[in-house]
Amino acid sequence: MSKERKSSPIAACVKSSMERYFRDLDGHKTSDIYRMVLAEMEKPLFETVMKHVQGNQCQAADILGINRNTLRTKLRRYKIPV
Repeated sequence: MSKERKSSPIAACVKSSMERYFRDLDGHKTSDIYRMVLAEMEKPLFETVMKHVQGNQCQAADILGINRNTLRTKLRRYKIPV
């Protein structure tokens, strides 16, 4: 039996999305991909976690492993209602 490590579903989605992104560029140049990917990933992450904890910011910060003030800053940045 092979001991290959399978990637997580999230990693597989990121990889697939990035491969599609580069394919769709069709040779055009791009930059600042790191910031773009973070912004695309963070908003749905925070929305989903906030829904999961029914708006409880302390629980959300704990689940995310971030400070509650950082969470509040991100919620404002992405205009996520609390």
